[in-house]
Parts: sequence; C-alpha cells; structure tokens
Amino acid sequence: MVKEELYITVPSVFRCPISLDVMKSPVSLCTGVTYDRSSIQHWLESGHDTCPATMQVLPSKDFVPNLTLHRLINLWVQSSTLRPGSDSPRLLVAKSPAISEVRAKLLMEKIESESCVDSLTKVAEFVSCSEENRRFIVRFGDSSEIIASVLRRKCVEIKALEMAVRILDLILRENGVKERLNKLILESNQENNFLSSIVLILQNGSLNSKTESIRVLDSIALDSESKRRIADSQNLISVLVHLLKSNDNEPLNDAVVSFLTNVSITRSIKSQLIQNGAVEILSNSLTEKSLKMLAILCACPEGRSAISSDPKCAAGIVERLLKVSKTATEDAVLVLWSVCCLRKDEKVKEEVVKGNGVTKILVVMQREGEGNVRMMCRDLVKALRAGCKDWTLGSYETRTTHIRPC
Repeated sequence: MVKEELYITVPSVFRCPISLDVMKSPVSLCTGVTYDRSSIQHWLESGHDTCPATMQVLPSKDFVPNLTLHRLINLWVQSSTLRPGSDSPRLLVAKSPAISEVRAKLLMEKIESESCVDSLTKVAEFVSCSEENRRFIVRFGDSSEIIASVLRRKCVEIKALEMAVRILDLILRENGVKERLNKLILESNQENNFLSSIVLILQNGSLNSKTESIRVLDSIALDSESKRRIADSQNLISVLVHLLKSNDNEPLNDAVVSFLTNVSITRSIKSQLIQNGAVEILSNSLTEKSLKMLAILCACPEGRSAISSDPKCAAGIVERLLKVSKTATEDAVLVLWSVCCLRKDEKVKEEVVKGNGVTKILVVMQREGEGNVRMMCRDLVKALRAGCKDWTLGSYETRTTHIRPC
C-alpha cells in the first residue's frame, strides 16, 4: 500500500533565519532573535560577532534555549502527522524556494575561500529568484570580486565555473557591476586566467552556460581597449566562430554575433573572423545581426573579397533586402555597395541583377531621404546598369510603378 504524503506549510516563526529549516533546537541570542542551535553555532564559530538577522554587534555571544518555541514546534509536528484514517503518513515540509539573506552571506564567505559547487549553486538560485535578491548580493561586500575570483582560479571543475558565470550574468544588470568587473578583470592584468575559464565553458559547458558566458564578455567589453584585449586573447575568435558553425541554437548564435559585432573594432580582429570562415557562416543565416556583422567586415578588402567569393552571400542579401528593418536594410545596402562599387565584382553584379536587386534598390532609394544610403543606392543602380548589358527592372511586384531607371 502506498503511503500518503502530506505537504505542510511551515509557520515562519518555526524556521531558522539562517537555514530556513524547521528548528530542532531553538536558541535565542541577547538580541531576542531565535535560531537553530547548529546554525548559530556555525555562524559564531566562523568569527562573526553580530546577530545574523539584525547585524547588531553582540555584547555577548551566549544564547539560551527557547523552550516555549521548542514546545510549540513539537506540538505542531505531532498534530501535523496525526491525520484521521492514516496510520503512518509521511510528513514532507514544504521548503522555501530560496535560501535566506543570512545564509547567502555565509555562502559568499565560503565561496571566497574555496570553489564550492554547492555554495555557488545555492547563490545562483538565490539571485535568480528576484531583483531584490540580486541587489542584496551586489550590496554584499566585494561580491563581484568573490564570484569573478572563481573564474581566475586554476583547476576549478566546470560546474563551479558555470555557476559563477550564471551569477555574474544575473547581477551584471545591476548598477555599476559591469564597470567594477571590467576594472577588476582588465586593469588587474588577470584577463588571461579569467578568459581561459570562459573558453573552457565555451568548449565544454552546457548551451545555457555558453550563452551566459558570452553575455558576460559582451557586458565587460565597455571601451576600445577592453574590446581589443578580450578579442585578442585565448583564441577566443576561433572558438566563437566554431560555435556559430557547429550549432543551431538561436539564443547562443545571437549572443555570439552580438559579441563579435561589439568587439570587431580593429582590422586584425576582422581579419581573424574572415580567416576563420565567418562570412560563409553568416551567409548561411542572414539574420539582421548577421547583416550588421557583414557590414562591419566589408569595411576591409579581405572582407569584400570573402563576400564576393561566396556565391550565396549577395543573392541572400538581395532576397532579404525589403524584408528587414530600416537599420538592417542600410547594412544590406552597404554590403552590396562595397562589393559592387568599391570592389567592382562583375559576378556579384550579375547575381544582384538576377535576384531583381535593381528594383529593390530603387524602392529603398525612394524611401530614403538625402543621405549616405540614398547615395549608395544611386551608385549601385549606375554600377549595375553599366556592368550588365541585359539589365532590366525584372518582374518584381510593387505598387511603386512610377519608378524608372535613371
């Protein structure tokens, strides 16, 4: 016969403020706050001289048994387990969904001295519960430094690294954390150890932890110097391009492309991307973020050459031209202008014309006011008309029938 299971909601006064479990041996400090004996003993033996709940300095560390509360807890347990019609039901106390603030402080102190997976996991659960919890952790001493120190240590197991990254990803949204972490990692010249851990997660971690790692990197790449140092370290570019090539997880790929777009500020970084086959990979999935990335890469000769060499790229951009946002349309026009007008690639021009690109470019030009995009559209129309003898408007369906080639 299956035993019945009874889930009980525990009165808050019966829970220890540190462990959040039902107290087995409640004792009271001189501040009047009651704790479970084992929890408060551990707190005091760890060197603290304050009341965990009130943070008042304790004039005395003595505590006395709270016999009244102990008796009430015992009566409550007995009444909860004696149900009519049930010989020996099983009591399952409904637990709080998160650790207490007091317990979080203890765990942070433990993390500071050792990379404990269990402690990191509990803190990650705590900060994921609410914005208030995240703010509490950020206010707690050097929380950013404590968590980041896990990633700077050597020979730490992958699960601990993943939990540390998850915590950072959650608290980075709080005011000032990005700047503190940027200063901590980059100005202390310890980015190699930190980035080695990030690369390890990118190679061996779960999909979620990979996405969180990239978001953390993106958040601390705040200026030109930090972007350059991050991108040039630990073969990071090749690892990220391999991620793009080897998986089809949309959130992860979006995070990778966003990060690469953010840090592609020097020709050497762009060259690394091109050499690792970024253009071909981006051409296979022309999202708006991919178009932004291609618009950055086409600023250098190697990028224009790679785009011209990929038969799918120009055709795919033309196909997407009127189906994306205004910003992405501008990026698409820039890429086409770079390979057709700057590089003057005849094969690309033919692909654009075959895809009814001229008509689409004219539609874009009509939408634009005076500016760089309109000028590039005008240059494109002239280049396509001059380079293709059989150039026609094609059969693109549009109600803007008054548009005619210049």
